[in-house]
Amino acid sequence: MNENEISYLARKCIFNVYNELGPGLLESVYQKILLYELEENGLDVQSELWLPVTYDNKKFDTNFRIDLLVEDKVILELKSVRSLEDIHYKQLKTYLKLSDKKLGLLVNFNTTNILDGVKRVVNNL
Repeated sequence: MNENEISYLARKCIFNVYNELGPGLLESVYQKILLYELEENGLDVQSELWLPVTYDNKKFDTNFRIDLLVEDKVILELKSVRSLEDIHYKQLKTYLKLSDKKLGLLVNFNTTNILDGVKRVVNNL
């Protein structure tokens, strides 16, 4: 599957989780339930994946963790906040660059309409 196909299936799973649970829960709850939903839909998912930073040809362990990596191609960065801020987009863009991935979905579950809470972020796609 390519990034767009994975993204389509991931959004379906995001909508399922949101429609069942609604807004207002902690990010960690959505992450665990979404991980389950993605796997139930046949997708390979890694959770809380550590992301090292390479600087001056050296790898450094950092506190960066990718919330969910789907099929080793699409990053899902989950939030449960009042509103998405510029820093959230920049964070996902940085994760995409550091991991050399092309597509990410920034998801805010704390919204009255999940369609408004899912944002596509690209890196050289």
